[in-house]
Amino acid sequence: MPYLFAHFKEKITPEGEAVYYGISKDGLNWESVNNGNPIILSTLGEGGCRDIEVVRLKTGEFVIITTDLCIVKRMDKNYNVDWKDCNHNGSKCLNIFKTKDLINFEAQRLQHFGRDDFGCMWAPEVFYDEDSEQYLIHWGSTVRESDYNHMSIYCSTTVDFETFSEPRLFFTKQNEILDSHLRKIGDTYHLFYKNSSNPPMNMHATSKNLFGPYEHDYKFERYMSDLDKPGSYEAPTTYVLPDGRWCLMLDFFGCKKSKMGYVPFISPKPGDMNFTRAPEKFSFPYGFKHGGVIEITDEEYLRLKNYRNDYDFPTGTGEPSKFKKLLNKLFNK
Repeated sequence: MPYLFAHFKEKITPEGEAVYYGISKDGLNWESVNNGNPIILSTLGEGGCRDIEVVRLKTGEFVIITTDLCIVKRMDKNYNVDWKDCNHNGSKCLNIFKTKDLINFEAQRLQHFGRDDFGCMWAPEVFYDEDSEQYLIHWGSTVRESDYNHMSIYCSTTVDFETFSEPRLFFTKQNEILDSHLRKIGDTYHLFYKNSSNPPMNMHATSKNLFGPYEHDYKFERYMSDLDKPGSYEAPTTYVLPDGRWCLMLDFFGCKKSKMGYVPFISPKPGDMNFTRAPEKFSFPYGFKHGGVIEITDEEYLRLKNYRNDYDFPTGTGEPSKFKKLLNKLFNK
């Protein structure tokens, strides 16, 4: 049961904010794809790809959807970022890439969802709702009504990633929340998300209905609060290991950039919230940043493992260009 982990890299260089792949045969030991070089570079909008989500459609095709944001372009000479400005004026669309083989992509689309009052659209994820046979895209946004000072989770539905419903509020709290991750296990919906404050750490809630109400999991909150630097974890994503255990990945940023990346937590089975932090059981070629995991076939695994494109990359324009030349063009070097 091979896996694909689509993600970006934590680098103070523009090519870090792009789509990268990691693959694994067992969900534990990961290897890079394409010699650790990008698979996709954005050429539209803000010019970045962060918070990578990959989903296999019912048609067998794939969609990659990302935050349209390039933090490197917003850094000052001391590498500082005005995050308030990012909340108010950053990435008001989502990047969408379609592909049949995870390598060759249709032209990049910068998708606007019909609302001009969003200050930003961050960390998109996709949940397939079997009851309605629709894909639910959910993400974090600030809105004009709160003067762009309160982030909540919004959503839109689609059947084909071509047309989308008008966005609606999916989940909110008194404090700001972000980085939502949704899974259905049995008849229970599990919602993971990040509290920005009070306290600033990852949370978990459950519901018998997709749109709630969701019941807070105090036991998980206590577990997270006992971790060292609990506020330095974000971007939850989960998948099931070949032996049936449940893996929760949390992106840890409370250290030097060279040490940042996902840390695994393991529970006995899907839906079991008795997690144990288990980094010693996993290996990564470098720190994977905010992404998502899907199962792939043996054929897809071999195709990605053998993929090499060290100088020409699919850029979303339909016309590949030299890597160095493209970076110079994108970032005016």
